[in-house]
Amino acid sequence: MWKHFENIEDPRTSYLIEHKLVDIIALTILAVICGADSWVEIEEYGKSKVSWLETFLELPNGIPSHDTIDRLFARLCPKQLQSAFLDWINHIAQITQGEIIAIDGKTLRHSYDSSQNKSAIHMVSAWASNNNLVLGQLKVEDKSNEITAIPKLLAVLELNGCIVTIDAMGCQKDIAKRIIEKGGEYILSLKGNQGNLFEDVKQLSDWAWKNNYQEIIGGKI
Repeated sequence: MWKHFENIEDPRTSYLIEHKLVDIIALTILAVICGADSWVEIEEYGKSKVSWLETFLELPNGIPSHDTIDRLFARLCPKQLQSAFLDWINHIAQITQGEIIAIDGKTLRHSYDSSQNKSAIHMVSAWASNNNLVLGQLKVEDKSNEITAIPKLLAVLELNGCIVTIDAMGCQKDIAKRIIEKGGEYILSLKGNQGNLFEDVKQLSDWAWKNNYQEIIGGKI
């Protein structure tokens, strides 16, 4: 973990630092993995596991308070943190040949706030099925923006030897090209609103079915 997060810029004033940056990041990641979903719960997790955490974290001044953790993450550069986290995830995922990476968009429940005219948060995520691990995710304004977020997500993923699955929103030439360029293969959903492409695929499928797929895969299925 250290080598992936050590290059994140520490926004704090050096002579006021009491807790190492990597200690706070590691503590936060471990706490969230174990179900913590607030800064207070991250602090409580740290205090309950302090003897174990001290075996691999320095913790020169013990477990930082939830206010300290909150202030630090509020000042960290989001892009640096995301890049470091994705590098770490890709490293520990140990993706193998034939891994299925499912890319999908989901709206987070209860993420809207009608009183402040705030719409629900929509995320596009990449899920490694064999590893049961989210490899990366991006926030988008709404479902219609998935088509612009998918290429950005593909850009930070290791796809060599993997099969990428995407729903009909991702059935685009540019997206298919990007996957191939990164050494992956793809399965893209196709709907009737794709016009000529849908008709071409339907005609080919109907013809192959009538001919028992003899000239498609060289034998019966």
